[in-house]
Amino acid sequence: MNDNEFNALADAALNQIEAWLETSDADLDYGMIAAGVLEIEFADGSKIVVNRHGAAKEVWVAAKSGGFHFRWAGDAWRDTRDNAELMAALSKLVGAQAGRPNLPV
Repeated sequence: MNDNEFNALADAALNQIEAWLETSDADLDYGMIAAGVLEIEFADGSKIVVNRHGAAKEVWVAAKSGGFHFRWAGDAWRDTRDNAELMAALSKLVGAQAGRPNLPV
């Protein structure tokens, strides 16, 4: 995958995450703080940061519970450790930090 393809796929994922957060009723705030960097802030002041990492061609997620790397698998962004899909993983991570386990995607 070349840089243009990666950026298009990563930006589409960030847009999908923003659209999902917009419909969520969780107590949080979010916004793009830089190109390719989405920050989600929770009522307790904790944050999750989702960003594209061009050198590795991955989407990285930094949460209270740890750091996660997602690589494009041809049909979805998959965690490099356990193969979890990005949106499903974010649902768990955001839900846990918001105090709402299993926040629907």
